[in-house]
Amino acid sequence: MRKRTLPAFVFVLQVATTAWAQTAPAAEQKPFEPTVGQSGKDVVWVPTPAAVVEKMLDMAKITPQDFVMDLGSGDGRNIIAAAKRGANALGVEFNPDMVELSRRQAAAAGVADRAKFVEGDMYEADISKATVLALFLLPHNLNKLTPKFLALPPGTRIVGNTFAPEGWSADETETVGGDCSSWCTSLLWIVPARVEGTWKTADGELTLKQEFQMVSGTLKAGDKTTEVNGRLRGDLLTLNGTGAELSGRVAGGRIEGTLKNGSTAPPAQWSATR
Repeated sequence: MRKRTLPAFVFVLQVATTAWAQTAPAAEQKPFEPTVGQSGKDVVWVPTPAAVVEKMLDMAKITPQDFVMDLGSGDGRNIIAAAKRGANALGVEFNPDMVELSRRQAAAAGVADRAKFVEGDMYEADISKATVLALFLLPHNLNKLTPKFLALPPGTRIVGNTFAPEGWSADETETVGGDCSSWCTSLLWIVPARVEGTWKTADGELTLKQEFQMVSGTLKAGDKTTEVNGRLRGDLLTLNGTGAELSGRVAGGRIEGTLKNGSTAPPAQWSATR
């Protein structure tokens, strides 16, 4: 039998097709775009409205001297907004696609030198150097993180959107109006000093109980005992009782300030130690 051969043009076409298939570039992959409600680790992604981001940062009084962190930083909007105000900022995000998206957006905004993003677990993140935390987390997330929050230096500011840790009332709350239709409430917490226990004074002792920033107890001076109630704003303690007003700064194991007895008596210098 005579061997059949392909026509020359068919052979050339097959060779050309094979060569093109081997050398043609792969189809360009579409850039990642987040979807509202997409699942993450122990949280879903819902973006904070831009006006609320700015309100949160206003309430935290962000300055270029601050180091801002966001746990579960999503698309990076809190961190990028803080960096635009001159602060150094770091977002911790579990989803690597969101991390890369945040980095691209920080570069596009011209703040990649100050806005950094890392892939990680928000519960394991080291937040010890943060002066401000800017968050949008659910109550169960915040509850798990509360012990870490309270271990931060007194005066550290925490701002969040809508949700609060169980039992910890915000020091300030503001709601954004205008075009904002959902997730429009900004809350500020200021990490309080730890004052629970008994403090010695020149005239007696001050015994305090503490629930976050709210404080109650008794002030003993000689044979007189006065019930007092008040609050902390960072390291500033204010207490009021029947005929007594006390204010002072807490510095480790010492409180220094003024004590006023009666409406007309001038304030007297006052201090207490553990």
